[in-house]
Amino acid sequence: MTQYERMVNGLIYDPGDQEIMAEQSTFQEGLREFNLMKPSESEKKQKYMKEVFAECGENCYIELPFHANWGGHHLHLGDYVYANFNLTLVDDGHIYVGNHVMFGPNVMITTANHPVDPKLRLRGLQYNKDVRIDDNAWIGAGVMILPGVHIGKNSVIGAGSVVTRDIPENVVAVGNPCRVMREISERDSKYFNRDEEIDWENLG
Repeated sequence: MTQYERMVNGLIYDPGDQEIMAEQSTFQEGLREFNLMKPSESEKKQKYMKEVFAECGENCYIELPFHANWGGHHLHLGDYVYANFNLTLVDDGHIYVGNHVMFGPNVMITTANHPVDPKLRLRGLQYNKDVRIDDNAWIGAGVMILPGVHIGKNSVIGAGSVVTRDIPENVVAVGNPCRVMREISERDSKYFNRDEEIDWENLG
């Protein structure tokens, strides 16, 4: 089994392998060009996302700069995904993002990890665990999502959280490590911020 095959199968592997580095460098070159695109070059940006990302649905938008080990090649986006500035992906493994997901600025998602055994780390070895974020989740500013995490649909991850384990659907979770604070409830349909009421009749 080649190092590339070990990588895609979630096994411990050498990321410095020549076959891996040759393919990865191509995507890194393309990413540099992507980050130099002007805000007005929306069609050009969409072309990059459709061609390079593993999947890219309709009406996805990424504020630049965007950072990714593989240029987003292992990123799967559903429809209507929005990412604010400085989304950073360690996308050696796959990152699956559902529909209508929002990312605040400076979010980091990492799929790569390194063995605890120091002898293996001296050899520069690593392994990858995929990350999944389900439909309509909102990931707040400065959140860090660690390898193997699954975030359930509709859930909100508070700013600055470090998500080390799975978060269920329909909850608000925050902290380091990130913990569920409460379920999303009927009250959230009445108030948008503490005791400020939503004026539904004027929203159109």
